[in-house]
Amino acid sequence: MPETRLAIKVDVDTDRGTRIGVPRLLDILDEFGVKATFLFSLGPDNTGRAIRRIFRPGFFGKVARTNVVAIYGLRTLLNGVLWPGPHVGRRNQDVMRAARDRGHEVGIHCYDHIRWQDGLARMSRAEVHEEFDKARREFERVFGAPAQTAGAAGWQANAVSLAAYDEANLLYASDARGTHAFFPRAGGTVFKTLQIPTTLPTLDELLGRPDYPEERLVKQYLSWLRPGQLNVLTAHAEIEGMLKADLFRSLLAQSQNQNVSFVRLDDLARACLRQREGVPVCELIQGEVDGRSGMLAVQKAA
Repeated sequence: MPETRLAIKVDVDTDRGTRIGVPRLLDILDEFGVKATFLFSLGPDNTGRAIRRIFRPGFFGKVARTNVVAIYGLRTLLNGVLWPGPHVGRRNQDVMRAARDRGHEVGIHCYDHIRWQDGLARMSRAEVHEEFDKARREFERVFGAPAQTAGAAGWQANAVSLAAYDEANLLYASDARGTHAFFPRAGGTVFKTLQIPTTLPTLDELLGRPDYPEERLVKQYLSWLRPGQLNVLTAHAEIEGMLKADLFRSLLAQSQNQNVSFVRLDDLARACLRQREGVPVCELIQGEVDGRSGMLAVQKAA
């Protein structure tokens, strides 16, 4: 039977998630000898401005299901509203470097999470490039080297952001939801930066749903893993690193008990790029994902 491999990508959205969630995740991952990919928000934490999402279909349902206050904390939910958002990179550079120094891949999630997730579709080309360049500069200041990967806040990507990635000469990116690695086509252009999509539902898309009782979630995740194929789970520092850390620890333990091996996304990317002719070109489109509000970048099925 083909080997079952799982890659874990950790999106770090907030100052609190960086400060508290990342160190807890590093300890849990060390406990099991697992290496992951950490993508950091690098600029101001303006989480409170997400209140503008109240007009999105499904927003209130997700808020009710996932207990947003418990996950993010009241202080975080007021960042950028009642007071200026704290600058994540400047406040947490030691934590970020610790992830790299403990053997994990590090990359860019965004500069301002709310600006990218809620505003990308309305940004001009100049604005998109400026926003991504700010993230690149801050990443280089923190880590002393250029970023090799990025995974967009809220899975928001389009032809303009993909062009910015190409200009940055990234090794690969992880912006989309999908099933297998691909070169993205958007707006009639095929882009050179490989996409490795998230293949599994995220925990916040499942929490609080009667069809996915929490006590059976680990078993459910294991049932979704596909031997010999791409399995990518996006975790969040604010969830798996804090409120649901015990569930995440259980997932790692039971995965290893079932002989699941873990791999970093950059290792998967290099393997794909060595066999570039076998990687398909797929349309990157805007689509819905069960359990999440709004439109996301989705790999179009062939």
